[in-house]
Amino acid sequence: MSELRQIFDTVNIGLVVLDRQLNVTQWNRWMYQHSGIASEQIVGSSIFDHFPELDSPGFLKNCRSVLAFGNFSFFSQKLHRFLFPFKPVGSFGSKFEHMQQSCTMGPLRGENQTITSIFIVVQDVTELATYERKMAEMVVRDALTGSYNRRHLEERLNAECERHRRHARRLSLVMLDIDFFKAVNDTHGHQCGDQVLKSVAAGIGSAIRKSDCLARYGGEEFCCLLPETGVENARALAEQLRRQVEAMSTNCQGREVKVTISLGVSELAGTDTPETLLKRADEALYEAKRTGRNKVIVFEAETVKPD
Repeated sequence: MSELRQIFDTVNIGLVVLDRQLNVTQWNRWMYQHSGIASEQIVGSSIFDHFPELDSPGFLKNCRSVLAFGNFSFFSQKLHRFLFPFKPVGSFGSKFEHMQQSCTMGPLRGENQTITSIFIVVQDVTELATYERKMAEMVVRDALTGSYNRRHLEERLNAECERHRRHARRLSLVMLDIDFFKAVNDTHGHQCGDQVLKSVAAGIGSAIRKSDCLARYGGEEFCCLLPETGVENARALAEQLRRQVEAMSTNCQGREVKVTISLGVSELAGTDTPETLLKRADEALYEAKRTGRNKVIVFEAETVKPD
């Protein structure tokens, strides 16, 4: 038994045993290390005394299923995120507030094969979940600027347009372009141009909501999709972005480089399609560049007019 206890306490996974009343009878060292609750503190007490969040219909249903039928239950990280709210461990760039866990629950039987207890195995899969999240981000993010890519914008735009049709929610789009960007590359070099792109994207990204979608549409052109936003508020945001970029500068090997942006704004209306919304914003942007740059132009109805 002592040899089994050594294994129980040295394995790099959490092991918990609950009796039929869901009191803790076994609590290994891994669980103590991540919870801060020692075995002598928790053994003999209800699991819910220390983890009241487990007192939920889903967890209780799984416990009853194991005790009644000897079933196994699995708590996938992708569906449940975690069972025990532990802090993540390690320095591999995790952005998760809690340790991501893959858990298994199953029956323990006595000598007469009667189910006497439930075991729970807890595995820390935070590192894997972080890696998968980063891989998923790479698919939808522009490698240079960190903003979303065009493919993701188109997918999000289709989804938001469908939501607009079903629920009549307002939806606007801001399309923007860095003025005279070719001159930046020609004068200061492409590395400086890349830095300007990153600075502009970062500045805009910090000024919009989490629900908004900033995407690099191509070259020095970006789109900002604004759910739940009418053209009036989209116009105000576009003007804020214009002023913000005009006031900022990018340090390129000791040289301060300043740029401006032109912006076109459109709002989805009636039976408009995603292509219509993009086309109108693009036409408004073209008008902004044609009439002097560093300005906001709004497309309303069939008329392109200056802000």
